[in-house]
Amino acid sequence: MPAKHAHHPILKTVAATLAGAAISSAEEAAQELPPVPVPTPQEQYNEVFDPNLGAPELPPAPAPAAQPTVPLPSQNMAVNLVALLVKKGQLTQEEGLALIEQAESEAKTAQAHAQATAAVPPPPKTEGEVSVNYVPQTVRNSIRDEIKQELMADARENNRDGSGKVEEEKKYRVFGDIRGRYEGIFFGDGNDNTGAFPNFNAINTGAPFDTTGTLFSPQYNVDQDRDRARLRVRAGIDLMLGEGFTAGLRVATGDSNSPVSPNQSLGGSGGNFSKYQIWLDRAFIGYDVLKEEDQELSFLVGRFENPFFNSEVMWDDDLGFDGLAARGRFAVNDKVTAFGAAGLFPVYNTDLNFASNQPAKFESQDKWLYGAQAGIEWKINDDLKAKFGAAWYDFKNIEGELSTPFVPLGPNDAGNTDATRPSFAQRGNTYMALRNIIPTAANGFGTTNQWQYYGLATPFQVLTLTGRLDYEAYDPIRFALTGEYLKNTAFDANEIAGKAVNNRIGSGTGTFDGGDTAWYLAFLFGRTAMDQRGDWIGGIGYRYVESDAVVDGFTDSDFGGGGTNLQGFTLGGAVALSPNVRVGLKWMSSDEVSGPPLSTDTLQFDINAKF
Repeated sequence: MPAKHAHHPILKTVAATLAGAAISSAEEAAQELPPVPVPTPQEQYNEVFDPNLGAPELPPAPAPAAQPTVPLPSQNMAVNLVALLVKKGQLTQEEGLALIEQAESEAKTAQAHAQATAAVPPPPKTEGEVSVNYVPQTVRNSIRDEIKQELMADARENNRDGSGKVEEEKKYRVFGDIRGRYEGIFFGDGNDNTGAFPNFNAINTGAPFDTTGTLFSPQYNVDQDRDRARLRVRAGIDLMLGEGFTAGLRVATGDSNSPVSPNQSLGGSGGNFSKYQIWLDRAFIGYDVLKEEDQELSFLVGRFENPFFNSEVMWDDDLGFDGLAARGRFAVNDKVTAFGAAGLFPVYNTDLNFASNQPAKFESQDKWLYGAQAGIEWKINDDLKAKFGAAWYDFKNIEGELSTPFVPLGPNDAGNTDATRPSFAQRGNTYMALRNIIPTAANGFGTTNQWQYYGLATPFQVLTLTGRLDYEAYDPIRFALTGEYLKNTAFDANEIAGKAVNNRIGSGTGTFDGGDTAWYLAFLFGRTAMDQRGDWIGGIGYRYVESDAVVDGFTDSDFGGGGTNLQGFTLGGAVALSPNVRVGLKWMSSDEVSGPPLSTDTLQFDINAKF
């Protein structure tokens, strides 16, 4: 046989089984077994191939061809198998002829060896007689299974399209989803609309606010109901680079570059059917040091999915992490698996030219997050599983810092700690004024031109304990209970009280009423796989999040309008209309934990399609 065909997996399988068949035939002859009726070619064909594969019956013999072809249907099952493979495009004519030649040679050698070993001479052969080896049922079954597995493996590995052509092996996966949403936001009648809810994010991402002016600072809406139609579109690609390396990209919509919401309000961005922006949402390189069934270790660099086990109270579901992370798991025994994750993440990098309008630049105010988590997955029994994790998140330089004394002569004059203000925030955290403005004649001795920015009043070092129980005794109906406890151990109410500008009881300089603790509890039930029509899931949850338990810019963006200083419940469910399309309904009701009264109800109806 030509060398280029010798290692074809299908050829090797057929040749090996032919040799085995010849040996079996010789051994049976040695044992003087009675004659067995010879199956017809069609019967042999049906024995080998599963009728469910939908192969046609053997065709009548074609007219003689000028060029050598694979033999016509015969009483030899191996010849018929090869002919079928050629017809289906799995082998070429050249490969088929080479295979038959090799198989006949190896079969004769194997048969001669078996007969010699058994000391049984070959039976006499009369003129015109056709020699047909009977293949036992066990061998036929083995041939059928092995050939079928080879064909399936060959199709998977080489992506044959049925015509015999082989495409290049795929090294990528394209994916995405599209979600349409109706959102209704409804405010309570008793909400305080006297200017008690300043929008610090609007101030800090725009011009500084003059606290001595006659205008209100930017304020959050707390009294007028709103209806919005929203769209979220995400599309990405995963790349398998070989040798353990991977990479990924994803883009997404969004009203802004908010880290926690890819939602685009239809009619927004200027309205009038104007186009919407697309943002880079994920971009990373990964390396798998280990990737086995009972142990894994991988590294990620770039912008990637959340590597930690947590609820949406600590990190919003849409949040991406920038930086470097490692994660892994290993089986302690057949019941317990340990897991962990750790990373270094830049939260903010000072602008190269800060301050842009001064020749002498200010010192960097870079912000970092150091995170680490360890936990276990415990298979209590066949129906009950548990997962527990403890995490520590240390935010470096995320809190605001009071500037050196100076006199801003206009809104564009910068203070040396302006960069300590959050570049993105929702609401709920306690804030402090950043600029130490000297009262002089230029500002009416503090009565005019008090241009101010605001930073977080407290550092954040958050301890998080997360757990989940899964109960599957009534599979496919499953139940899951998730709980989380969070505490900002760096919070000091006495130290913050003197500089806090919000989260106070009463107007003006009332008593500071912020807090450092949060907890969350949720119960889910249903056919949670959601991979076929009619699957459904329902759930109810409750949360209590004090003002400074977590950084408000990174927590859930939907509950209570997003942020902290919120408590209340969530009720919702979803139904699969097909394996790739589902609809969902969610109701959220929240109240302010401290400060002026604020209650918000939110209704969301979603239809989501994935690909």
